Amino acid sequence: MKYTKVTLDGLAYELAPNVVTSSELEKRIQPVYDALRFQVGQIEALTGIKERRWWNEGFKLSDGAAGAGKKALAKAGVKPSDLGVVIYAGVCKESSEPATACAVASKIGTTKDCVVFDISNACLGVMSGMIDIANRIELGQIKAGLVVSCESAREINEAMIESMLKNPTMEHFKLSIATLTGGSGAVGVVLTDGSFGKKGPKLLGGTVQAAPQHWDLCQWDRDFMRTDAPAVLKNGMELAKLTWQSFSQKMGWTSADLDKTICHQVGGPQTTALLTACGVGHDKDFPTYEFLGNIGTVSLPLTAALAEERGFLNKGDRVGFIGIGSGLNCMMLGWEW
Repeated sequence: MKYTKVTLDGLAYELAPNVVTSSELEKRIQPVYDALRFQVGQIEALTGIKERRWWNEGFKLSDGAAGAGKKALAKAGVKPSDLGVVIYAGVCKESSEPATACAVASKIGTTKDCVVFDISNACLGVMSGMIDIANRIELGQIKAGLVVSCESAREINEAMIESMLKNPTMEHFKLSIATLTGGSGAVGVVLTDGSFGKKGPKLLGGTVQAAPQHWDLCQWDRDFMRTDAPAVLKNGMELAKLTWQSFSQKMGWTSADLDKTICHQVGGPQTTALLTACGVGHDKDFPTYEFLGNIGTVSLPLTAALAEERGFLNKGDRVGFIGIGSGLNCMMLGWEW
């Protein structure tokens, strides 16, 4: 994939208000730790995650997504009436039908000729939405598009804690621990053809690789999530190496040419393995997992927004967005910031 007309003009987020520490979660599963003879501190030791955030009970996903979307539009100088497409790309949805994007578009105030729909691609949802919009811009079909997401970890964590207490075995613990890394937040991303006055980062290109034979390593529904974390890490990194090879060839970049990276945030071991697979040092990466956990589709774009706010991303930097999602799928996008 190569692009010549696409710029990232608006990047914004909403943070969930309730901070939940790993030690707080461990207190709730203390009977499990007692049965397995574990010491408190396993979550942080295994993942590097100290805390994550939860929305208030009953919080509507479309409110978080619309809030982040409005902020992104304001940053981009784009009106709702300018949008050719609105995509909701979260793993968490308000209902199976209609598309959560419809509620978001209504709250933002789009026009009748705006295309509105959901995309689902595990933790790569927002990146997949960005590619959909970029393709429409490159083809001249639209001038601007918005992709949003809002993820909520409260409900799945509550369900998992209950399940762990009912089944305090080592096998169940191994398949459950990844769920407790989940965080909550919302993001909005506006891509345009550059005609709205703001000169945002340019999307230069990217690549996608898939290993669908590993589709069953991580599964999530409304009430339960199971993750074979070691297998996801092993097979995910093999896929990441192949994706990096393809990305490097298509972009004409070596790891030395890459100035900064923004990775999907899972945890410490995964970040180290992913950067190693790409031959990139930690000094080029901006991590957020320690205090935000894994926010699914929101993790990478929210991390990019924070990195930009805090001056980590500089004008002219070659920046790689690197994400892996259940399926398994891997996507890498190259930007000139």
